[in-house]
This record gives sequence, C-alpha cells and structure tokens, in this order.
Amino acid sequence: MTTKFNDYLKKFSEIQTPFYFYDLDVLRSTLDKVREQSLKYNIKVHYAVKANANPRLLQIISSYGFGADCVSFNEIDMAIRCGFKPDQIVFAGVGKSDKEIVGALKAGISCFNCESLPEIEVINEFAKKSSLTANIALRINPNIEAHTHKYITTGIEESKFGVNLWELDEVITEALKLKNISLTGIHFHVGSQITKLSVFKGLCLKINEIKKTFETHNVKLESLNAGGGLGIDYDNPDIYPDFEKYFLIYNEMADRDPDQKFHIEPGRSLVAQCGSLITRVLYIKKGVNTQFAIVDAGMTDLIRPALYQANHKIENISSNCKSRRYDVVGPICESSDVFAKYIELPETKRGDFLAIRSAGAYGEAMASRYNLRDLAKAIFSDDLK
Repeated sequence: MTTKFNDYLKKFSEIQTPFYFYDLDVLRSTLDKVREQSLKYNIKVHYAVKANANPRLLQIISSYGFGADCVSFNEIDMAIRCGFKPDQIVFAGVGKSDKEIVGALKAGISCFNCESLPEIEVINEFAKKSSLTANIALRINPNIEAHTHKYITTGIEESKFGVNLWELDEVITEALKLKNISLTGIHFHVGSQITKLSVFKGLCLKINEIKKTFETHNVKLESLNAGGGLGIDYDNPDIYPDFEKYFLIYNEMADRDPDQKFHIEPGRSLVAQCGSLITRVLYIKKGVNTQFAIVDAGMTDLIRPALYQANHKIENISSNCKSRRYDVVGPICESSDVFAKYIELPETKRGDFLAIRSAGAYGEAMASRYNLRDLAKAIFSDDLK
C-alpha cells in the first residue's frame, strides 16, 4: 500500500468515484521551484492553460505572478476570471475564429502568437475596425524533431503549426505592411512531453539563427518565446522535472539582447504530478493470460493511454497483499479503454481504490461525456484535512 494517500484513504471512501485528486502541496512546491528559476534568470513564465483549466488550480498559479498561454478565447476568459492579467496573456492556436480574435482584442491581451499570413491579415482587419494595434509574434516552425509521440510533435515540416522557414521572409515583409499590426516577437513550440533536454539546446541554436533574419528586415524583436514542452517522469510520479537544468539551458544558450524579454510556456510540468485519478475496482475478471481489474474510471476521464498509448503509474492504495498481474481497464464500450496491461499490483479485489498517477495534466482538461458518463469531480487535498 502506498503511503502518499494514507491520510486521505478514509475520506476517499465517502466520495463518489472516479474523481481527480489534486495535492496542492505538490503543486505549490512545483510552482515555488519554477518561480525561483524564473526570477534567477529573468525568464517570463506563461502557464499553458490547455494542460489543466480547473479554476482552483488557475487561481493558485496566477497568484505566483505567472502569465497565461491560451489557445481559445474561453481559456482567455477563464484565465482573466482566475486572476491572470490580460497584459500577461498570449493567444496561440492555428485556427483562431473571428469571434475569438475580436474577444481577445477587446480583452487587451499581450500578444497573438500567429501561425500564418492569412491569420495575421484577418487580425489586422479586426484591429483596424476597433482602432487598435495588435501585437503579434510569429510562431515559426524550426523543423526540430522533439523525440516524442507523433501526435504531440509540432515543430517539423508539413506540420499544420507555424510559419515555415522557407516562407519566413515573405511573411515578415507582408506583415510589416499592415498598419494595425505590430510585429513584436517570435514564438516556437516544437512538441510536448519532451524528456531529452538536448532538444531545447537545439531550439536555442535555431532561435539564435532565426533572429538574424529579422535583423535583415530591420525588425527589433521585443520578445523571444521558446514555448513549452518540458516532460515529466510518468514512471516516477513523485519526482519533479529538472527545472534548474531546463532554465539554465535557455539562460546560457539563447542569444537574447539586454532589453529583450524571454518567455516560456510550461503546462504539463507544472500540474501533472500534483494530480491523480482515483477510481474504484468494480470487478476482477479472469482472462487467459491475465486478470482484468475493471474500474469505474474510463478513457472519458483520462484519455492519454488510449490516445497516445501513454503510461501512467497505477497504485492500489487499499491493499498491501502479495502481488499479481492485472490489465487495468475501464467500462467504456471501446477496446482501447485500457489504462495498463499486465502490470503488477497487490492482490486486488472489488472495492479497492486505485490511484492513476500523474493525471494533473490532460486528464480533467480532455475529459468527455462519451457514453453519457458523468464528468468526474475535482477534490483538493486541503479540503480533506
């Protein structure tokens, strides 16, 4: 039996499962580490709201003085309502709708991270109608391999994301002609769940190289935004990412001018390890080569294993019996509704609680009501003390 949840186990029995459990001490400890490094190197942090938009978590994150990286107007609206300042919000996304652009302009956000010339032209039109000037940063596709899952690799050629290097001169030239656009920065995001820090070193070299293109156009860049992507250790959910080395890479290798701001957009690395999906075992079913632990959580609550074949550590927090092998599966009418195959757990029975760890990122945020299932509630550690 894991000791992490011992203090909460009795109260878990009073709560309808499945639910997301957030350890706020872990969250604050993570944020403390990030803020320390941010201040040390004068690097501005924008939390990637898409990782988890739970209002309670957003309120805590905004209290640290971080900005927000949003990919929809609803995220912008939620971020502002949870304490993020509009002038510290950047708006990314390859398909911003007219309504979202107008809403973001009215909200007074800091910057649009733009991914194509047609998008920039549309933003210019709406800014002109509102007698405003929109700050933009060009999201540039640096053609860097992120060494992560193909669905979350975003910085290679023929990606729907970003301006390609071969069209960069044209985009800069045309953007500079638009009177209600101010080209203030460049933006990158090469992928997510990146565990090879060498990827970020390669990105820095690309940033340094690409800056020179803007100099040839006499564009003074106010900001450099390296995006997010720092991964976590899903096998060891009590281990923090190496924020010290991550920030140090950018400080030592990114060639920024003294008056240039440098931004990053971490999401998963801030919130993943503070969250677990707590589920009850419904049945133990015998198979040919394994036993199935059928639980009441499903891919509607945590889709990462089904979508990315992702691994999450699973712990039986009710039992300390001898170990057996199980497939942990959910109740959804899809064969892909599997959390793990042939993993070792203490001997498990109906009613046991399982904790599916590292679910603080892209768990609640990607939940759905497929099969008309209820959305799982969020429970916070300080509410149970």
